[in-house]
Amino acid sequence: MTSHGIHTIDTGFVRPQFDAAYLLVHNGHGAFIDCGTNHSVSRLLGALADVGLDASKVDWLILTHVHLDHAGGAGELMARLPNARLAVHPRGTRHMADPSQLWAGALAVYGEEVMEQAYGRLRPVPAERIVEAPDGHVVDLRGRLLRCLDTPGHAKHHMAIYDEQANVCFTGDTFGLSYREFDTRQGPFILPTTTPVQFDPEALHASINRLLALKPDAMYLTHFGRVEHVERLAGKLHDMIDAMVAVALNAKDSTDRHARLVHELTQLYAARTAEHGWHGDREALVHGLGTDIELNAQGLGVWLDRG
Repeated sequence: MTSHGIHTIDTGFVRPQFDAAYLLVHNGHGAFIDCGTNHSVSRLLGALADVGLDASKVDWLILTHVHLDHAGGAGELMARLPNARLAVHPRGTRHMADPSQLWAGALAVYGEEVMEQAYGRLRPVPAERIVEAPDGHVVDLRGRLLRCLDTPGHAKHHMAIYDEQANVCFTGDTFGLSYREFDTRQGPFILPTTTPVQFDPEALHASINRLLALKPDAMYLTHFGRVEHVERLAGKLHDMIDAMVAVALNAKDSTDRHARLVHELTQLYAARTAEHGWHGDREALVHGLGTDIELNAQGLGVWLDRG
């Protein structure tokens, strides 16, 4: 889909229509928002070729946050964009210049074989090409203003990008996950992501409200694509955050807490997708949401441990 020069790129991570990056084209120049993993770089370069834009005409790579499904390929992509600068939340700057801590943290969870297959080795971005983007920072794409907004809740170093010309937000993970296979006549199904390790429900509520206050025509989610009717979806997100927090608190003292969290989240999502008019079976639910169920259970567990 393209609107206002916005092109959605499927990065190929995990499965089709799971992970997106975006290319904005304006006045003969481009900016990427998020980039996927190292294995996604060829797809992003292919998107440039599709619109007839040379890599030298890309001015910016803007990251919503530095989790590897959003930013793992940043170093490799920047190496192929000779004139681009990278904009990132101030808390994420050091991880782009030296991604060793990102690698070590993910390695401890997934192991070396999975890391190599899923992400590839992380390449540093030269420090002089990194621009810190604190709250309110404006990235100027040849006269098109892209405002960076501090939106914690999923991660402390998360920002969303408000495109004033298109009146849309690129939300990373702040405005949840919405996979097209769960669309029904009621529209998109949406749920929050509490991926480890910095879930903060109150901050996430506030960040969603901040984006909604802009009255955008649409949100562009990394997982996955453009969604409209944002007020309705925001209400669903707020409700689901509270429901997931309740699940976590009920499981807090369980001896098999993680297993219980996985089970209860699966039950919750099964009930909510059914209410949404989705008629898939449990196997299809786990195929579509299994990764997120596991990560959300981990994220809620870390949140409980923080007290």
